[in-house]
Amino acid sequence: MITLKLATSLDGRIATGQGESRWITGPEARAQVHRLRSEHDAVLIGAETALVDDPDLTVRLPGYAGPQPARVVLDSRQRLPAASRLAQSAGEIPVYVVARGAPARHLVEAGVQIVQAPGDGDGRPDLPAVVAALADRGLQRLFVEGGGQVAASFLRCGLVDRLEWFRGPQIIGGDGRPAVGALDLAALDQAPRLRRIEVAVLGEDLWERYERI
Repeated sequence: MITLKLATSLDGRIATGQGESRWITGPEARAQVHRLRSEHDAVLIGAETALVDDPDLTVRLPGYAGPQPARVVLDSRQRLPAASRLAQSAGEIPVYVVARGAPARHLVEAGVQIVQAPGDGDGRPDLPAVVAALADRGLQRLFVEGGGQVAASFLRCGLVDRLEWFRGPQIIGGDGRPAVGALDLAALDQAPRLRRIEVAVLGEDLWERYERI
């Protein structure tokens, strides 16, 4: 089960052109994201999100005492710093870096687990192989949080079972960063199609849920 989460403006942007993204959605939507994290085995992001945002990727809800999901970073070049929040907390909550080549010493010493995965021909991890490798480690319910290139890669591979889309009431414009990167579609009938199963209002935001047809 792979869930893709998007938190965007009304026009599908996740940040301004300068990278500002806090906060596109409000506190009610962000709390729901934490609830969704708690229902998954692992939260997955790309290397750029890890480097730019330095996230925790933990469940932070008042009174929450359940297990924390593992954190997974698609980081072929193993650029995650030892001083990052993820590496610093790897001894308490598992962190997996999906990479190629020998494990980087600074990550191993921090307690980060390196998952070897073949490339897809463009230097990126082969996602079906990544999903299989993570499943072998007991991480079968993945919560994919971005960014845009990671979202596009999972959609291109047909790996998204459910989409959780949170939309804030602002318009950022064409110079903003898109929630989904290029899909390289030659025709409209090649576009991934999903079925909307639920719509809810969370504060000032809209929450739409979709599942694969």
